[in-house]
Amino acid sequence: MSNTAKKYFLFIDESGDHGLVTLDASFPVFLLCGMLTSEENYVDIREEINSIKHSFWGKKEVILHSRDIRKCEKEFQVLFNLELKAQFYERINKVIEESKYRILASAINKAKYIKTYGKLSNDVYELALSFIIERAIFSLDEVKGVSKHLEIIIEKRGKKEDKKLEEHFQRLIARGTGFVSAERLQEVQLKITFKDKKENINGLQLADLIAYPIARYVIEPKRANPAFDKLEPKIYKKNGKRYGLKIFP
Repeated sequence: MSNTAKKYFLFIDESGDHGLVTLDASFPVFLLCGMLTSEENYVDIREEINSIKHSFWGKKEVILHSRDIRKCEKEFQVLFNLELKAQFYERINKVIEESKYRILASAINKAKYIKTYGKLSNDVYELALSFIIERAIFSLDEVKGVSKHLEIIIEKRGKKEDKKLEEHFQRLIARGTGFVSAERLQEVQLKITFKDKKENINGLQLADLIAYPIARYVIEPKRANPAFDKLEPKIYKKNGKRYGLKIFP
């Protein structure tokens, strides 16, 4: 093992609601989506996205949000211009298809989950996060000859939620997960950072853009989903299996 340390980021965003009390029949899953990339590759991703923002809005202080883009709301009303919309999608798809990163996503089928574990069981957000962290470690295992540091970056959700997640995270680091020991988590100096939406983190925005098509795929795998087809090659594969998309239970 050389002394070179390589830094990795895991940007995490969600699609759907992680509550179990009410079930939305049209969107019955909760999905956490992680985008794993090295620090140097992230520099390229960030610059590419800033360049798109500059081209279409003349500034980089625009927050790409999947729902607003789909509905052409807020700053994205410019996408009612179909020519502009086509150009925008062409450029954002290029970033999704050509940038260097891996997708690690975890979907909880809420109806099945409630049937198996009841409504009062563990937080599905924490469960999905544990799955993603495990797979991130397996993915980093493939990088040989360097020590690795992994920082998870998550958008702030609220003081209470963030505190609960921070506590869950500390327990994970202390105990490990079902498949990854605490030592392996400590080896990569795993840390978690909460960022405010206003901080305009392009990695979180890309994770948000990727999350929705994956959630739609989980809900209706047979339905045409061109956005999913574009990002599918980025889902982490192991021994030919799509290991970066865990659907539970």
